[in-house]
Amino acid sequence: MSQIMEELKYKDITEKIIGSAFEVHSFLGNGFQEVIYQRALNWEMKQRGLSCAREIEQHIYYKDLPKPIGTRRADFVVEGKVLVELKALIELEEVHKAQLLNYLRAYKLTVGLLINFGSRSLTFKRLVL
Repeated sequence: MSQIMEELKYKDITEKIIGSAFEVHSFLGNGFQEVIYQRALNWEMKQRGLSCAREIEQHIYYKDLPKPIGTRRADFVVEGKVLVELKALIELEEVHKAQLLNYLRAYKLTVGLLINFGSRSLTFKRLVL
């Protein structure tokens, strides 16, 4: 798949998610705990007709070990295609992008959104694995 096609993958879904996030941030502003934004975003995405699963547990494996070495829960998997990780921080850092990329690999997904409600203006990163 070409670079442009990869960048546009699931564009319709990510646009609805981002629109939902802007609506939540517009109404609530910044300063709440992440879980408050998670609940509001869940409601907004459903209003836009998106199916979303919250906090789906995923096993993390290491090399050839037969048992998982731990688990992780992503904030959302939307339409079974887009992983969404929320933050409520003053500023996103590189470690948060690395975290999202690791989650994409663990969940075997290719498109993720990192959304930060903690700053005065909503910020987000769209990452393609």
